[in-house]
Amino acid sequence: REVPVSVAESASALISDVNDALSGMPGFVGVAGHGAEILDYVNAVFRVFPWVILALASVTVVLLTYAFRSILLAVKAVFLNGISVAATFGVLVMFWQWGIGSEAIYDIAATGAITFWVPVLVFAFLFGLSMDYEVFILTRVSEEYQRTGDTDSAVIEGVGRTGRLVTGAALILAFAFVAMATTPTTDIKIFATALAVGILLDATLVRAILLPATLSLFGEWNWWLPGWLDRLLPRRAAEDVELSGVLAGSAREG
Repeated sequence: REVPVSVAESASALISDVNDALSGMPGFVGVAGHGAEILDYVNAVFRVFPWVILALASVTVVLLTYAFRSILLAVKAVFLNGISVAATFGVLVMFWQWGIGSEAIYDIAATGAITFWVPVLVFAFLFGLSMDYEVFILTRVSEEYQRTGDTDSAVIEGVGRTGRLVTGAALILAFAFVAMATTPTTDIKIFATALAVGILLDATLVRAILLPATLSLFGEWNWWLPGWLDRLLPRRAAEDVELSGVLAGSAREG
């Protein structure tokens, strides 16, 4: 059977020992071979991966704070996306690496490892898709809150109007990735099933349950923004028009 490309710990230690032993010899460039290439990839990518995640989360928080004029909504969006990705990785390890379900569905025994490039791509795809759903729902909830001033009714109306669209889009994408998983290559099966499961988890448990539950839990705190940060962040054109209308109305009343 085909198994994911990986390097065992013993082989990894051997490659590192050979590289250390020969590093001082004249003309030595490095250890060649498939295992060495994989280790070079792991060292180059995963060593900086936490910093990439931190930078991505920071930029996302800044952009969402600007879009929704709320710190809590921005931080909560990144946190919920992290839950989606973490749950997907858990299912990925259980299903493929431990073999709980892979043999029954795909007739492939436990792989014992996940191919080195899969986690990076799964994170990139799933984080982007999950954030799309988050922004879509929060935009509708925010519009309702601006209209009514009530968080609970805004959550009910916003989720009610976007829930079917998000669920339909998630089902379409999930079935597309399930179709991709029919390929004979095990690595592609792992990648495709991870995205299919991740999208379904995100659209059901996270967006349909955790998101509205946390919005209702925090209530008015969802829309809190410090005054200094509100003045620092540039206003959108629609906000300028709304503010001008409010000032004009106040002038007329005065």
